[in-house]
Amino acid sequence: MSWAANRAQSGASGAVANRRRVGIGGASGVAARLGDSADPAGARLPVTAARPEVPARPDTPSRPPRTAARRATRMDPEVSAVRLTVWEAVHILSSSEDGGRIFCTLGSLKRYLGETENPALPEEQEEFARIHFSTFLRCLVGKLSPDWLELLPDGQMEELWASFFLEGPADQAFLVLMESIEGAASPSFRLMKMARLLARFLSMGRMAAVMEGQCRQQAGPAFPLLQETLLTKVVGLPDLLGNRLQRENLATFFPQNYFPLLGEEVLRVLQVVVDSLRGGLDCSVSFLSQVLGKACVHGRQKEVLGVLVPQLTVLTQGSCLWQRVCWCLVERVPDWAMEAVLKGFVEAAPGPEVLSRLLGNLVTKSKKAQFVMTRKLLFLQYSCTMPMLQSLLGYLAMDSQRRSLLMQALKELLETWGSSSAIHHVPLVQQRYVSKAILICLAHLGEAELRDSQDELLASLMEGVKSRLDSNLPPVRRLGMIVAEVASARIHPEGPPLKFQYEEDELTREMLALAMPRPAADGPSEAGPSFAPVSGETPDRETVDRSGPQAGPEGSDSELDSDDEFVPYDMSVDREQRSSKAPSYVRGCLEALTGSEDWERWEAALRALEGLIFRSPAATQEVSVELAKVLLHLEEKTAVAGFEGLRQRALVAVTVTDPARVAEYLTVQFYALNYSLRQRMDILDVLTLAAQELSRPGHLGKAPQRGSPDPSSQPGGAVVPAWRAVVEERVRRKTRRFSKGSAGQAPAVGPNEFNSVAGYFFFPLLQHFDRPLVTFDLLGGDQLVLGRLAHTLGALMYLAVNTTVAVPMGKALLEFVWALRFHGDAYVRRGLLSAVSAVLLSVPAERLLADLLDELLEARSWLGDVAEKDPDEDCRLLAVKALLLLEKLRDKLLPLSSP
Repeated sequence: MSWAANRAQSGASGAVANRRRVGIGGASGVAARLGDSADPAGARLPVTAARPEVPARPDTPSRPPRTAARRATRMDPEVSAVRLTVWEAVHILSSSEDGGRIFCTLGSLKRYLGETENPALPEEQEEFARIHFSTFLRCLVGKLSPDWLELLPDGQMEELWASFFLEGPADQAFLVLMESIEGAASPSFRLMKMARLLARFLSMGRMAAVMEGQCRQQAGPAFPLLQETLLTKVVGLPDLLGNRLQRENLATFFPQNYFPLLGEEVLRVLQVVVDSLRGGLDCSVSFLSQVLGKACVHGRQKEVLGVLVPQLTVLTQGSCLWQRVCWCLVERVPDWAMEAVLKGFVEAAPGPEVLSRLLGNLVTKSKKAQFVMTRKLLFLQYSCTMPMLQSLLGYLAMDSQRRSLLMQALKELLETWGSSSAIHHVPLVQQRYVSKAILICLAHLGEAELRDSQDELLASLMEGVKSRLDSNLPPVRRLGMIVAEVASARIHPEGPPLKFQYEEDELTREMLALAMPRPAADGPSEAGPSFAPVSGETPDRETVDRSGPQAGPEGSDSELDSDDEFVPYDMSVDREQRSSKAPSYVRGCLEALTGSEDWERWEAALRALEGLIFRSPAATQEVSVELAKVLLHLEEKTAVAGFEGLRQRALVAVTVTDPARVAEYLTVQFYALNYSLRQRMDILDVLTLAAQELSRPGHLGKAPQRGSPDPSSQPGGAVVPAWRAVVEERVRRKTRRFSKGSAGQAPAVGPNEFNSVAGYFFFPLLQHFDRPLVTFDLLGGDQLVLGRLAHTLGALMYLAVNTTVAVPMGKALLEFVWALRFHGDAYVRRGLLSAVSAVLLSVPAERLLADLLDELLEARSWLGDVAEKDPDEDCRLLAVKALLLLEKLRDKLLPLSSP
């Protein structure tokens, strides 16, 4: 290598070292680097300009500025007058303590900002702003101190000092302000002064000037780096100022105040862009798109878009140019911020018309936007409210180019809605969300569009209806019924309509309202079929009045024949007269239920059976098993009011009267052949109710007061006359008592009768749950019965509290739970979690620690996973409750184990 090359390399290394010593590098020096790259001769200026802050020795006179200027001119004959003026000003600021001289020097530099009567030439102003402004501002920040500001009275020095930040190039002033705040000691005089100056900078609308400068078409190697630095500082300003100022933070920098201000500044810049385009000048909104995207990613959609969207709604209503600018604003949002921005627009837009005007055909131009609008917000998230969902799907339906996306979204929604895996693993809230989205899509699509994809839509619909009707959860089944009724009428109007019976509530009315057809936006509406009211709905009163016979005129014969003036008889005590008398003994009821062809006697025997069982327990025990068999197979032969309740109460009474034998019979029949699922669930219900009666203190000899008793068994005089109640009330008020004693009745006491028979109820139900039968498979398709079995076992465990058999019952139940803990059906998992809580509540704490410690440790880890990851909300809640019981158990046992 030659000597000249070595000399050049060492010189370049020295220049880099000098630049590093001066401190130009880093994000805060981007503006200075931009100026250095434009003028190679200016690369040496910051080195000279930054050093006058170091005081000279008192015995060495400083070099006069003219000598330095002559030397600089000899070294570089092309040094401009602006450079020399700035160098002289920096030297005076660094060395002089004369307030008047400093004031005159700063005033002479203001001519380069164009704010004086004798401004500098435009090329000199451009050179000062591009090359020297940032360096000069850093020098001003370095001189900031209380003594320096007091060199002139009445705050003249501070006002002149601040004017350079408020009137000069906004982007460079903003960067120097942020740099000085980050570098100042906390707390300090300089930090608070710079923070208040930044607040004044924002209040004067200078942030709009910062962003406006980036909207002009610029080019240069440092321009992307400058934009990235500005973007970080602009959006992260509240966090940066909050970290630096801590409790001294100003209200202007609070996020709830700053981001609405930022939205107003963005709108002001957009107005400048529109005016420039009208004047024939080129502008770019890329930087505004990045600011908007980053602010939304930081979670500030409501603050920024809450200001932008209402104003853009008005401005785009009658201006195509504003619409195009708004479309460019959202089209140039980076992909990493597209989801946050679009979700904010959907939330802030008052309707699909406004959303279509603001976004245009964005979903057809951007793959990311299409994924967010047709996949992310419909399938992967379910946080959108119903107005947001209607705006989103209505936006897809507003233009012919987007309606194909709406049809594709409907197909995917129906496919997801009908998936059996999604039904088992998707939360119920999300299933409701998808169901409502399907109804909204059907309301927006026309009959011709639905007919083109009729076969595919019907196949997905029928598969989903089958999967949902097979579900064990009533809300899931009801969703299937509602969507099936509406979708079948819209997709296949010429076919037979589907009709279901379900309970009408607020959710049902809301979903049916969403299904009302809406006119298409790009053409005449294709009227869909009118939906008949759901079973259980009553037609409007006006419709009934119009369709019914009209009332005659006043004074007609129909009004004269009215009997409204007569007082009706009081028939509340009347009894229905029956030709057949109810049996008086249990055996008579058994004979009437098995062999009688007299249906009135059959009904009377069924109504009287419960009372006779409790009045004759000895006679009932003789035929208890036979009577339970008859009641279990009993079918409704006449339209008896409350037949299921009468039959169930009679079965419970028989089981309570002879618990061991009847419970043994019922548990054996639960796993027997030739029983329907309804009968097996009836067995579980009867066992639970009977165990509840047996565990209730003082239940023997008292018939449970459930249901309506037999009216034929009540004598007419049983009703208390009204006059007696009046007399008793008067006596009570006139009687003076010195001591009233306890106001309520004494609590019933007695042994827990369920203690001796709990094993007959519990253990036979656990024996054969894993053995499939020809018509009964608990681990297969009969998941509803399995879930009911888990709930029943948990209830029996809870009712066996403080019994001697509670420990083995708890151990067996935990083994049952452990075998089925990963079951796919949410109803089954709920039963298992309830069973775990029942074990923790029923088994004494000492016995849990001694006999079931390993099982509890295993259950604890499983409960933690369920509480965090289970898709069903009720399962998560039950798991949390069980974990709280475990924590209470641990706190209770820790004091006992401590010495």
